[in-house]
Amino acid sequence: MSRLAAPGELGIVDVGTLHTEAGARIPGAQIAYRRWGELHGLESGRTNIILVEHSLTSGPEADEWWPGIIGPGRALDTDRFCVVCTNSIGGFHGSTGPSSPHPEDGRAWGSRFPGISIRDQVTAELAFLDALGIPAVHAVVGGSMGGARALEWAAMAPDRLNAAGVIAVSARASAWQIGIQAAQIDAIEGDPHWHGGDYYDTGHSPREGLATARRIAHLTYRGELELDERFGVEAQTGENPLGPYRDPQQRFAVESYLDYQARKLTARFDAGSYVTLTDALNRHDIGRGRGGLNRALSSIHVPMFIAGVDTDILYPYHQQEHLSRNVGNLLGMAKISSPVGHDAFLAEHRQMDHVLRRFIHLAEESVHGNAASHFG
Repeated sequence: MSRLAAPGELGIVDVGTLHTEAGARIPGAQIAYRRWGELHGLESGRTNIILVEHSLTSGPEADEWWPGIIGPGRALDTDRFCVVCTNSIGGFHGSTGPSSPHPEDGRAWGSRFPGISIRDQVTAELAFLDALGIPAVHAVVGGSMGGARALEWAAMAPDRLNAAGVIAVSARASAWQIGIQAAQIDAIEGDPHWHGGDYYDTGHSPREGLATARRIAHLTYRGELELDERFGVEAQTGENPLGPYRDPQQRFAVESYLDYQARKLTARFDAGSYVTLTDALNRHDIGRGRGGLNRALSSIHVPMFIAGVDTDILYPYHQQEHLSRNVGNLLGMAKISSPVGHDAFLAEHRQMDHVLRRFIHLAEESVHGNAASHFG
């Protein structure tokens, strides 16, 4: 039987050498993960694993960024399912990434870490399952970058999952998404402490560049209505942005909020991983090498549930509607209604509970019809 880390604990799995879509190699790769619930079904070749895919700067602590979603009797019910959340290759929560030691010299990979795609992230997860002797999972679900991974899972490994839940993402990166994400990368690479990505042994990091990238990104994660209702044109308490001369210490309230979000990220995340994963999102295109978007989507016959947010600026709801009209086997669709914007799939816990319960129910129906699930 597969040996998994204890519930809730961080596990690390060696997956060998990964070959990227673009032709690079990542020798000695490792994938970090956490799991909740007990694994069943190995003997039958179909397990009770629900693989949860994280967004850009999240990690394998899915019970923290989806509070109330994972646990006994919850939407992702650990009395019935083994919930597993891996950390993406290239990330900063235990999996091999730019800050990891290179197997040749023990120094950080830095600029030697190759560009990766969403497909490479899925390739790494498939290698992770192979290393653990796990032939298949019940379902894969995620939002934003995690949604892109779930979509690629359905295209790349249809024989290894029963259903996919794709939330708040598109079939490919749009020009607008690439542009806004490239601006974030430029902010980091323009920081004098970036050193071409080889800053890890300099004693400094491109924190200011990462902070600027986060400010740009956060404006796309939240809704325009929410920010205006919360902050409007109010000044930050004790500050005056309307003085006779521009002073960066005198801010509007929304500027202070964005500064706070920037400080939070720079305290917990690595700029190299941010660049790597943002670039992976820019490379996202389900139709690349598969005859174009609609042909690729129509060829995906894994039962798929799609959800989006009505106020999402980054991945507008029409992009999820496009997915729903073209995938080969649509389980259902849900709209999350919220002023929050893209981050609603992380912030609207009650709605996400309903969305995920519906997804799991429909996924089981698609496999077992009206019969009771053998995972029960």
